[in-house]
Amino acid sequence: MVASEGLERLNRLGLDPSQLPRHIAIIMDGNGRWAQRRGLPRVMGHRRGVASVRAVVEEGCRLGLDQLTLYCLSVENWKRPAREVQALMKLFRRFLITEREELARQRIRLTMIGDRQGLPSAVLDELDKTLELTAANEGLTLCLAVNYGGRQEIVEAARRLARAVEQGRLAPEEIDAAQFEGQLFTRGMRDPDLLIRTAGEMRVSNFLLWQMSYAELHVTPTLWPDFRADDLDRALVDYARRQRKFGGLVDTPSPVQSAVTLSQADSNTTSGSPSSDDEQDAHGLAGLADPAAASPAPTPTTSWF
Repeated sequence: MVASEGLERLNRLGLDPSQLPRHIAIIMDGNGRWAQRRGLPRVMGHRRGVASVRAVVEEGCRLGLDQLTLYCLSVENWKRPAREVQALMKLFRRFLITEREELARQRIRLTMIGDRQGLPSAVLDELDKTLELTAANEGLTLCLAVNYGGRQEIVEAARRLARAVEQGRLAPEEIDAAQFEGQLFTRGMRDPDLLIRTAGEMRVSNFLLWQMSYAELHVTPTLWPDFRADDLDRALVDYARRQRKFGGLVDTPSPVQSAVTLSQADSNTTSGSPSSDDEQDAHGLAGLADPAAASPAPTPTTSWF
């Protein structure tokens, strides 16, 4: 349900609640670059991302979105220096402990997709406590993709189906898209309607490869630590202008008249990919730490993240 504040915001944007995506997935890219440009350790970029996580989650709650899925840590990120990976795990654990009650109070349901194997036991213990506490919540679903890889997810799903066939529990001709989806981490979840990627990179980076088949894409040059509610709103305006055809045809387009002009929206959506040293800026556990530890960061209005 859209909050009254959310309705006012939608009115200013010229949007109707029916035009919003129900499920938004975000590749939170640019933490490392944000820190390096300021002469700070990379982990400070991850910590600074707390304000962005807070802004996106709060805006999602105001607008009545069903689900946000955040790409926190990919299977490839284990290639980073051990010190950085250890810092990310500490940030994740801290978030799970300090924000548990706030998640429950806001009726947010926390979920996680990814391979639990390899995550520290201390992190898994706190994760399980938070998952259990928020399991019955009926508000926004906040899904964290941790130790996640789209190719690996698909391979594991294929292996499970192959074993079922081998054991005689499933005939090959019975395998269809629904059967396959039932073996994925995301089983039971709606596919993302909109994928947002920050920092201007034009790739999906092994994220939700099966689920992104018909998602609309919005790429902004804004680095994740600088991403705020207004940036999310521009992505929503961009999404509402799209005609989702799912392989078919749309007879009559219905362009959205928005308070955010097309030129503003276009200026915040890249048409090409800037040069980048590598993928290591992407998918850090952005902001899962105390914002007071970042430099510099706006003073939060709540205890979010």
